Amino acid sequence: MALNVDEDSLKNGVLTLVVTLVEVIQQALETQALRRLEGGSLTEEEQNRLGDALLELDRAMEQLKNDNGITESVAELHSSLDDVVDDLVRRLVDPESGDGEPGRGLPWKR
Repeated sequence: MALNVDEDSLKNGVLTLVVTLVEVIQQALETQALRRLEGGSLTEEEQNRLGDALLELDRAMEQLKNDNGITESVAELHSSLDDVVDDLVRRLVDPESGDGEPGRGLPWKR
């Protein structure tokens, strides 16, 4: 039995996943940077370097998505991940909201 693999599709799928994960990490870094800025724990030089680094990362990610034609697929995957996180947060806040059975909203409550 031969396995037929579309190399372009595989490449785009893996690249989409990697870029999406980097964007998720980038968002976490930006959130942490804002906390540090608001907390006053960064010097002006550190603020400038951090801002420049985050801007450079954002530009590189956009270029990578555009060069490989994966902008839409990254947005779709990112949206799906957002939905998963939203659902998890909802279940954490309201464990009864799972599948209609009390106490079954969270996997560890099953």
